[in-house]
Amino acid sequence: MAVKRSASGSKFPASRRGGVLWEAIGAELSGHVAREWYGSGPHRLLIAFPRPEGLSARPHEPRPVDPEHGKKILAGTLTLDGGALRLGPDGDPFDTASPSRRFAVSLHRFDWLPDLAAAGSDGARRSLRLIDDWRRVFGKWNAFSWSPECLERRVFHLACAAKTLAAEGSDAEIADLTRDLARQARHLVEITAAPARILERAAVATLAGCVLAGKPGERLIDKGLKALLRHLDRMVLADGGHATRSPEAGVELLFDLLTLDDALGQRGRPSPEALSRAIDRLSSAARFFTLGDGHLAAFHGGEAIAQPRIAAALAHDDAGPRPLNAAPHSGYHKMIGGSIELIADCGPPPAGPLSVAACAQPAAVEIVCAKDRLITSCGWSPEATGANAFRLSDAASTVSVGDGSAGRPLSGFRAKALGPWLVDGALQVEAKRHDDVGGVWLDIVHDGWRHVGLQHARRLFLDAVNDELRGEDSLTPFAGPADPNGPRRYLPFAVRFHLHPEARASIARDGKSVLIRGPSNIGWWLRNDAVDVEIAPTAHFDHGLARKAGQIVLKSQVRPEVGAKIRWKLTRAEG
Repeated sequence: MAVKRSASGSKFPASRRGGVLWEAIGAELSGHVAREWYGSGPHRLLIAFPRPEGLSARPHEPRPVDPEHGKKILAGTLTLDGGALRLGPDGDPFDTASPSRRFAVSLHRFDWLPDLAAAGSDGARRSLRLIDDWRRVFGKWNAFSWSPECLERRVFHLACAAKTLAAEGSDAEIADLTRDLARQARHLVEITAAPARILERAAVATLAGCVLAGKPGERLIDKGLKALLRHLDRMVLADGGHATRSPEAGVELLFDLLTLDDALGQRGRPSPEALSRAIDRLSSAARFFTLGDGHLAAFHGGEAIAQPRIAAALAHDDAGPRPLNAAPHSGYHKMIGGSIELIADCGPPPAGPLSVAACAQPAAVEIVCAKDRLITSCGWSPEATGANAFRLSDAASTVSVGDGSAGRPLSGFRAKALGPWLVDGALQVEAKRHDDVGGVWLDIVHDGWRHVGLQHARRLFLDAVNDELRGEDSLTPFAGPADPNGPRRYLPFAVRFHLHPEARASIARDGKSVLIRGPSNIGWWLRNDAVDVEIAPTAHFDHGLARKAGQIVLKSQVRPEVGAKIRWKLTRAEG
């Protein structure tokens, strides 16, 4: 089976970098106009009417909640995204400096609300007071608090908790709560920035409409569903992958659509066929991207979320695992042998607005051996603020050439205006697969190193009989064979294998073979024909926080006019 993918959605390829600049200028100007309008009196008046008539649906949100975290908030400690504030039982976090920007984003998203509302009647009453504290300072409009990254999740959390909070609130508190939800949901529908989240915003606005009673709610449902159906098939690919190519983004969208499907049923509105189809596709993809260690594969800004969260996303689906070995529309292949399981990135990175969390890591792999995740990547996610270097090629288990990368995130003015789009990445990626009783062959070829005149080909063979994985990484002249007698220019290149933080490695006496062990203490040899082998320190991101990890670096040199290759084999150690 052969699959060829290209970044045809790229609006501005490498040859038109000036186009990105003009796009950034246009985005900055339109953003300035939007901010002026959103902060104006006429806009505030438009989103205030018609006044909501009360609350209707009580959506069931399948994401796991942690009532113990809610009890800690009641005791006076607010912990969010690696930061903490000691507030006391009645403190106001919105009138206190946040320990980090990540903390502030999570605070204004109301990420604390599900856990606090789950902590009983005391938690609901404390939630109402915190919402009142927020409203007093930020309720009219604020560029940060009403930004897409904060507003979307806040509206979602308010919609899911509204009926629970109303049961403990006074008439005045309930009226304020419904007005907050209506105003913010109407504003959410208007946002055109951050196109990568446009489907999620439509789903959340529709959900809010289901929660708001009467005609105001119906109008919001109609408007939200119209936007949802316009973008659903574009953002949810035919194999269930998310258009950003992030497995985690697909699981999180599945949670949102399941919540919306439940709310529509409570309102007596049949779910559109496209919505049901998207839920089925996303469920299949979630199973595909879940590896043998029970965690999700981590690619393109997604993290390796744990089994309980995946189980919660799939609790609605009793169809069981699908026998999928490839997600061709998303650009991934999975190889499963006796004890070894591998998933490979076989597509180009997303382009343009969909690339704000994309990584320049074509042909990257994650490998699970005997249910231990041994080989992974640095696990970068958008929560890891300021760590965009971990989106480059040398931060994943793939090939790197010199100190360059097969793509880079925007920086400076362009990134400020557009977001950290990935540019100059691979444009053409071709994958060919062959399955037989003896094992699985997978060949991946991409042009991500065309700027140094090279093409990378990764050949993988998972031997089902001998329970071993063999690989060959070749760099060949990009435009075909060149004159071998031309000017000699050598570039260092490396095949990297990033280790999971719970895996450890040591080099054997031969200076080449590397013994890897995971939590189960089962040993695996990585043998190779590289010129030099090194175990170097690196970092692995988990929920945006860096953990110490190691990487195995197989080193050699390549002459762009001639090419070079490194062969390697992963096999179980005796005993």
